[in-house]
Amino acid sequence: MTTSNYTKIFNQLQAKPIKMQKYLKHSTPKKRSCGLANRKCKRCGRIGGHISKYGLDFCRHCFREIAPQLGFKQYS
Repeated sequence: MTTSNYTKIFNQLQAKPIKMQKYLKHSTPKKRSCGLANRKCKRCGRIGGHISKYGLDFCRHCFREIAPQLGFKQYS
């Protein structure tokens, strides 16, 4: 279950407190501690092509756009 579905259902259950308590107990999304979805790009939120070296945490697309501003040079 994605987080967006969770918020939609949560809004609908505002009128039904007993069902909402049961839903919160069994169906809330768990906090991720490892895996691909845990590492997201700071700028756009993409999961794939992640550059985490030097604590950058950018996807490869955002890194290509920002690299000159950060001081990286492109060698051919």
